[in-house]
Amino acid sequence: MQDKILMRLRNWIAGSGLARGDRLPAERALCAQLGISRADLRKALLVLEAEGLLERFVGRGTFLSKQPRPARAGIGLEGVISELAESTSPVDAMTARTALEPEIAHLAALHATPRQLRELRQLADAMRDATSWSAYEGLDSDFHETIAAASGNSLLQSLHRMLNGVRQIVVWRRLDTSELGPDPAYHSFDEHDAILAALESRDGPAAGAAMRAHLHSTLDALTAPAPARAPSTTSNQKIA
Repeated sequence: MQDKILMRLRNWIAGSGLARGDRLPAERALCAQLGISRADLRKALLVLEAEGLLERFVGRGTFLSKQPRPARAGIGLEGVISELAESTSPVDAMTARTALEPEIAHLAALHATPRQLRELRQLADAMRDATSWSAYEGLDSDFHETIAAASGNSLLQSLHRMLNGVRQIVVWRRLDTSELGPDPAYHSFDEHDAILAALESRDGPAAGAAMRAHLHSTLDALTAPAPARAPSTTSNQKIA
């Protein structure tokens, strides 16, 4: 779980628009945006500080290092994710997902353990109760990553981890969403339930089809024309 939290923080930093030397938000605000506890956030901050990505000063806060230390052996997966996010459009990210994730779901229906299925059910239920988009985003990411782990294929899981990291940056950070969280009728809730029902039934083709339908629905929502809005100076909409 800590690896997922660490990646979530890395992805947030990559998509935040912060420059070297800029200060990160206060821990309370950052926890709310990432949907994680302060204890988990502090562990992740310590890792990034040890890597030289962050600098922390008592009484001043946490800052992006002005001159981060070079990686000792390549740029690592997180570096690859950040670089790919710079050259990937939201539509490209979703199109790649439709090519990979239905097959992952098919395999997960065959190989998922009872524990993984229980975890997926808990995540699906928790998403319906999410009170912010950042909390929903974290749960949604965990849901899809758990399905990838349940596929039993370590290479596909690594590919999915990379793809999921890229899509978190280029898709979620560009969606126009309210701060209050998804509407109770949000399309992904029932779509996640359909995927999970197929996994629980050990129906590989149905799981793949349900995943494909979910991703196409998300892609349609992403590419739909934005509704016209009356001019306002007090909008609380977030362009994410």
